[in-house]
Amino acid sequence: MKSLKEVCKDFDYEVLAGNMDGEYTEFVTDNRKLSEGCVYVCIKGANFDGHTCVAQAVRAKAALIVVEKPLSELDCPDTGDSTIIKVDSTRAAMAHISCAHYDYPADKLYTIGITGTKGKTTTTYLIRSILEQAGRKVALIGTIETIIGSEHKPAANTTPDSPVLQKMLREVVDSGCDTVVMEVSSQGLMLHRTLGIHFDIGIFTNIEPDHIGPNEHDSFEQYIACKSMLFRQCRIGIVNADDEHIDRILEGSTCDVVRYGFGKGLDYSAENVKFVGSGSHLGMEFDVTGRANYPVRINMPGKFSVYTGLCARAVCDQLGIDEKTVQKAILKGHVKGRIEPVHVSDDFTLLIDYAHNAMALESLLTTLREYNPARLVCLFGCGGNRSRDRRFEMGEVSGKLADLTVITSDNPRNEEPLDIIADIRTGIDKTDGEYVEIPDRKEAIRYCIKNGRPGDIIVLAGKGHEDYQEIKGVKHPMDERVLIAEIMEEEKMI
Repeated sequence: MKSLKEVCKDFDYEVLAGNMDGEYTEFVTDNRKLSEGCVYVCIKGANFDGHTCVAQAVRAKAALIVVEKPLSELDCPDTGDSTIIKVDSTRAAMAHISCAHYDYPADKLYTIGITGTKGKTTTTYLIRSILEQAGRKVALIGTIETIIGSEHKPAANTTPDSPVLQKMLREVVDSGCDTVVMEVSSQGLMLHRTLGIHFDIGIFTNIEPDHIGPNEHDSFEQYIACKSMLFRQCRIGIVNADDEHIDRILEGSTCDVVRYGFGKGLDYSAENVKFVGSGSHLGMEFDVTGRANYPVRINMPGKFSVYTGLCARAVCDQLGIDEKTVQKAILKGHVKGRIEPVHVSDDFTLLIDYAHNAMALESLLTTLREYNPARLVCLFGCGGNRSRDRRFEMGEVSGKLADLTVITSDNPRNEEPLDIIADIRTGIDKTDGEYVEIPDRKEAIRYCIKNGRPGDIIVLAGKGHEDYQEIKGVKHPMDERVLIAEIMEEEKMI
């Protein structure tokens, strides 16, 4: 058991009832898990306000109740034996209490946090791969999954709520890892999920007008402000200097800044950039100049992969990893579902990618165009019970940039696949793009493989790392890698 004063020592509070002399048994934010002697933090969410459960917490004999409202607004005339404290932000208090409750696990690790609109996942996996090959024991927390030791768990959020995050970090420490690489979303920063962690390295990849809406950020200005918070809670900031908003991202920063990009005079610059590829592997070659000077090849296509490679190099220098290890690890680096090659033929290239909105699809197809394919074939669908505009927009993008679009299904949910396909077709019809419609995704993939021509690049967009197809409220197992293997066997192409 820890004392109340001990877990509340990192933030200011006002005692509204009781005193802070006691101890507590457990720490909860869910009123359904209240128990005698617990600490209960009242969180106001989009649909439920934990402050409505203060009286319930008192009846359960909670040791401490943390609120951000005065007693007069709590509908709790009798505070019983519970101590109640008022703070400016219960989310911030929750983060600090989480750190203390789990004995500050981040302080026992080398911590790397990565923020940005695009590139967080790829950068996270590449850095983890390099550091592991350099002999470090590295955990990963991100959009796709959490990796601790040999255990892989699917992720619920890019950046988990602070109690979940601190529990994970405690597991990371207990597993024997010495490093954690994690994606830090703007939502996570805005909601104080990482508060209390002082990252050894904070990374900024880029920022674009995304995640703006009722359930995310009110404006692009707020989005930028949230991203910038990371650079007031890290020791070293490694940032993409080519981003037009970099000065605003670094406004008020308290860290030492390391800059990378294509510009001159940076800490890490890319020169003599070439698009290279053979068989199913597309990649980039470039020379690093600045603090390091040597050639690099990365087996991930596109200009953004150069940024990823530069960023990884900068991180490795901070950790003193030798050049040979870095070059070897960068060459091996890849991320499941992010322009992931799947070998089916020596004649054409087949890729799997997570691009599931117009911005991502345009970036993906524009990148693949740089490799001058005989044809660029794009297979995709759109999710049901989501914005219809996305369907029109993605259809128009593929119609303009792909030589052939194969329209299929992607998590139709409670909508009819043919209705979704009709919306996508509306977008493509604004262009001169050629297309076919094959609602069954496996059959659509079969069509692409059987009709692949020498020099083609075929990209299966939208599913990426996902291993299911959601239909009428049920998630049916469906991994595109498995589908491809089945097709190859069925068509006797192995």
